[in-house]
Amino acid sequence: MSLALALSSTVLISGCGMLPGGDDTRTVTVWLMRGSASPEFVERFTEDFEKEHDDIDLDIRIQEWTGIGAKVKKALKDEDGDGPDVIEVGNTQVAQYVDEGGLYDLTLESARDLGMDDWLPGLAEPGRYRGAQYGIPWYAANRVVIYNKKLFEEAGIKRPPRTRAEWIADTEKLNTGGNQGIYLAGQDWYTLAGFIWDEGGDLATETKESSGDWRGTLHTPAALRGMEFYRQLQALGNGPRDADEEHPAQAGVFAGGDVAQIVAVPGAARAIEEKNPELKGKLGYFPVPGKAAGKPGAVFTGGSDLVVPDRSDDHKGAVEVIEALVGKKWQTDLARTMNYVPNKAKLAPAVAGEEGAAAMAVGAANGRATPNSPRWAAVEADNPIKGYMTKVLTGGDPAAEARKASARITRALRLGGV
Repeated sequence: MSLALALSSTVLISGCGMLPGGDDTRTVTVWLMRGSASPEFVERFTEDFEKEHDDIDLDIRIQEWTGIGAKVKKALKDEDGDGPDVIEVGNTQVAQYVDEGGLYDLTLESARDLGMDDWLPGLAEPGRYRGAQYGIPWYAANRVVIYNKKLFEEAGIKRPPRTRAEWIADTEKLNTGGNQGIYLAGQDWYTLAGFIWDEGGDLATETKESSGDWRGTLHTPAALRGMEFYRQLQALGNGPRDADEEHPAQAGVFAGGDVAQIVAVPGAARAIEEKNPELKGKLGYFPVPGKAAGKPGAVFTGGSDLVVPDRSDDHKGAVEVIEALVGKKWQTDLARTMNYVPNKAKLAPAVAGEEGAAAMAVGAANGRATPNSPRWAAVEADNPIKGYMTKVLTGGDPAAEARKASARITRALRLGGV
């Protein structure tokens, strides 16, 4: 799922470069989401692509996230051939669109031309459905730990923790003198998911490959270990146990100056500094620590994939556009322009000069996505994971509450509703 959230009207950005008379050119229409790429990036890409492909006229249209699901579904059923040829979608949305029909199978192109062996797993896996590749990874963004350098220094912590054990120990030192060692809301289920994955568990699993029979797995020993670590960490601060990280917004809480750490995307630093300019230049970033040094903790990978409607009348042109967007040149440009993580770990040096993005890129190498069920959106709509977390954090029996939540997840994935 992509992290851009701004709301405004659809904008049309058309490229120049049509040959005189236009007789030998064809138009490839691309839908990109608002906030995923700057207007300057779109302009640079369009100009360069049309110079390299003088038979293609690019028509890049910027879409809004609000209502995009229904708009994409309608476009995938367009029988007139007038719809988009390439669509940017949230990485976790691909399975739903494939299940409902209308996406072009890009498996051959992925293996032959698009470098699929090097893709970040958190982007590649949700783009794959029933053994075929439909979504091509474009960019990623994931959570890191944002910390207050001054509070770390005052606590005598000279470097960020590299393991879970060090993280707990350091956070205990920071949780003194009226300061919160960490602000972690009780229902931050994306962060919990990472701890569960680190333990070898999952939120839900498919009982048999390609069967479509999904079951909630919060009650497994591995998932319960992840919840126990979350409980220990969350207790080292005053985060609400019955709300998520947006209620109240954790960036605003951190801006108060007495919170040592939050788990968030690096972009949250802008909101923090806007609320408290005195913190500008005093924020640091490190990857979510894993169980052992040398391997960061697992994190949920948000971001976008590029898909091609099956009804597009120019699959070849669509693939050429995607090949350019996901290639080294434009991946590097996009990452530096937007502070994103490139779609391949080997391209991470592109953001080495940006502390937040660099920490994000380290974590992305161990990134994951939510269960790749076309009905996962039904789980999130009335999320039983959040209620389960609150029950445990307020003294409920973890195993018993986990079994209840797993049962609700199973019902949602079978029936499409909790």
